[in-house]
Amino acid sequence: MAETQDTGADRIRPANSGTPERATSMVWDAWGDPAGRQPLSDQIRGLLKQVFGVSGEAVARRDEGDVPLRPSALTPHQRDGLAAVVGADGISTDHRDRLRHAGGKSTLDLLRRRADEPQDAPDAVVFPADHDTVLAVLAHCAEHGIAVVPFGGGTSVVGGVDPVRGRFPVVVALDLRRLDALLDVDPVSGTATFGAGVTGPRAEELLAAHGLSLGHFPQSFEFASIGGFAATRSSGQASAGYGRFDDMVQRLRIATPSGPLELGRAPASAAGPDLRELFLGSEGTLGVITEVAVRVHPRPDSVVYRAWSFPDFATGAAALRAVVQAGAAPTVLRLSDEAETGLNLARSRDVGGEPVQGCLAVTTFEGSAAHTAARSAEADAVLRAAGGRDLGPDPAAQWEHGRFAAPYLRDSLLDVGVLCETLETATTWSNIAALKTAVTAALTDSLAGQGTPPLVMCHISHTYPTGASLYFTVVAKQLDDPIAQWQAAKTAAGEAIVATGGTITHHHAVGTDHRPWLPDEIGELGVRVLAAVKRELDPAGILNPGKLI
Repeated sequence: MAETQDTGADRIRPANSGTPERATSMVWDAWGDPAGRQPLSDQIRGLLKQVFGVSGEAVARRDEGDVPLRPSALTPHQRDGLAAVVGADGISTDHRDRLRHAGGKSTLDLLRRRADEPQDAPDAVVFPADHDTVLAVLAHCAEHGIAVVPFGGGTSVVGGVDPVRGRFPVVVALDLRRLDALLDVDPVSGTATFGAGVTGPRAEELLAAHGLSLGHFPQSFEFASIGGFAATRSSGQASAGYGRFDDMVQRLRIATPSGPLELGRAPASAAGPDLRELFLGSEGTLGVITEVAVRVHPRPDSVVYRAWSFPDFATGAAALRAVVQAGAAPTVLRLSDEAETGLNLARSRDVGGEPVQGCLAVTTFEGSAAHTAARSAEADAVLRAAGGRDLGPDPAAQWEHGRFAAPYLRDSLLDVGVLCETLETATTWSNIAALKTAVTAALTDSLAGQGTPPLVMCHISHTYPTGASLYFTVVAKQLDDPIAQWQAAKTAAGEAIVATGGTITHHHAVGTDHRPWLPDEIGELGVRVLAAVKRELDPAGILNPGKLI
């Protein structure tokens, strides 16, 4: 975090004075870098005991070498065949590599990984170094009946990188980390082209050398890849200012078992349907994205922070709608409900501390000093007129400082027997209240009915002129079978979302977890259309079985 300067009403930091630090690869049974983990504070431990009756004593965790994996089904002949494509150093059946590609980082993923039963894992991990090698791997696997799971940062929370075999006896993970270059920068047009394996921090680091930024900062930013952002239609915390990742994509290079595709040659085109949209959100089921050209912008001179308090969620949501529909949206625009605000969840250093009343809204504005001053003044006027109380810059700056910390807190809660998971949806402004009420009730009824009354919190973090996302955090005492416990609650929430007119996912993607509801989202005919496209691009059906469709 760059140094901030207190200017009184606002806090401004020189946004081009540093780049986000690059993190190491994630551990096998938790989120992120072990150095980022923090012990639960006394405040949180006291709250857990008071609300859930949990002592706060952590369960010992195993060494990854002690985790049993199902034996690799890859035969020596199959290994030799893949090695001939990627090179001897481009394939691994090592226990550690297989375990670290055994799935994503959802609560269900981590609970399964901590269980005593043998873990399913890919039979091998292959590491192609370029687009042509990816093409060759797909052709080889299609010919020999080997399923392929594309793997970027491994941050999926919906089962998107689980080693599902489908009808195939062998499945390999296709690790794209070697495709990690900045391939082209066009500062005149404002575009940059990356290999699919470039992580969020690395992209910002590479662009900073050219005075540019992408501005895409999802929760998974520190570990997720550019290719993964595209394949899942990711949405970052600054989406109000810079748009979703699919808004940023200009061109895609894709490898499929049927051959290569290069899509997007101009800023806009009327040359038929935009085929890029087939692959944005395709989750590796139709092809493997190997290169992505994205819209970039000059690194801003400053960031202005401002936080607001609203008496209730309805008033706060109406204020967010007003500022977005007035064309005065900040770069970041976020609103926590009463429960999330009360626990200080948006401010990681204060979680579990003295309760805070009302609903906290966070805004940041990026750009030149003159531009951010003008934009913040315009938004401030709208938010104040809508009932907001100015809290100054500190809560917003604190939120930004800890914005990537929530998964670490989730893991620490799992360690002490507390179930913690998130889910998200989106809907129109006129339906926000009904959807929030329905999902909260579904989660509460399901978990309370199992004897574990939950704490359900919600925030808005992505806004549009016509609607917004809702992001729920659920905390409850774990049962003896926490996997079944959460699956029941998740199903109840999914049914409530569909029944109340929300989307089954705003930015987490479909994966295996949301697959049952895809027909409700796009219709049975829509599913058949996607299946027909898959048959053309992937006739053997090897790409990411069991996901999306």
